[in-house]
Amino acid sequence: MNILEIKDVVSGYGEVQILWGSTLNLQVGKVTCLVGGNGVGKTTLLRTTMGLIRPWQGSIHFEGQDVSRLPPYTKADLGLVLVPEGRQLFTDMSVVENLEMGASNIRARSKMKQNIERVYEMFPRLKERTGQKAGTMSGGEQQMLAVARGIMADPKVLMIDELSLGLAPVLVLALFESLRKLRDLGITILLVEQNVQMALAISDYGYVLSEGTN
Repeated sequence: MNILEIKDVVSGYGEVQILWGSTLNLQVGKVTCLVGGNGVGKTTLLRTTMGLIRPWQGSIHFEGQDVSRLPPYTKADLGLVLVPEGRQLFTDMSVVENLEMGASNIRARSKMKQNIERVYEMFPRLKERTGQKAGTMSGGEQQMLAVARGIMADPKVLMIDELSLGLAPVLVLALFESLRKLRDLGITILLVEQNVQMALAISDYGYVLSEGTN
């Protein structure tokens, strides 16, 4: 059963077209990876799916509902969540404050305590640094926090843009292991990743994006 269906999506920035008709389906409870070289449109596809960019053509259906033109906060309320490239944390706020910010949508507020316990169990290092400012943490710890903040939104589908970029191998392994745990919890994952070998090893399905189409 497909939970997210992206069909013939065309989009871009201003007058610059990046996507030329991308189609991608996510099955419930599965990990799907999207791989491809730099500049082929992977991030643009995620941003368009989340509603940060409006699609020019094509459709996006989430749980059977056409969400193509819905704003990002409405999609987050429905359970579609993006962990963006570059983490985009609140660097002057503590770990726990960043986690609480992740639970800002309607669905997640009532589960905040439960989900904080879940992410601390999944990422013990974050529990050790609960009061530390996010901006003073290492790159790997910040990436853990970015993923954990996404989990705090209580997602049905978690889209992750460049999980391993610039991180030490030992941290990459830990982060990929966290994806297995999320899948076991029933969360559907769309992973954009340049480490093709690791992405395919963890994924149930894979797509290749080339020059704005696949």
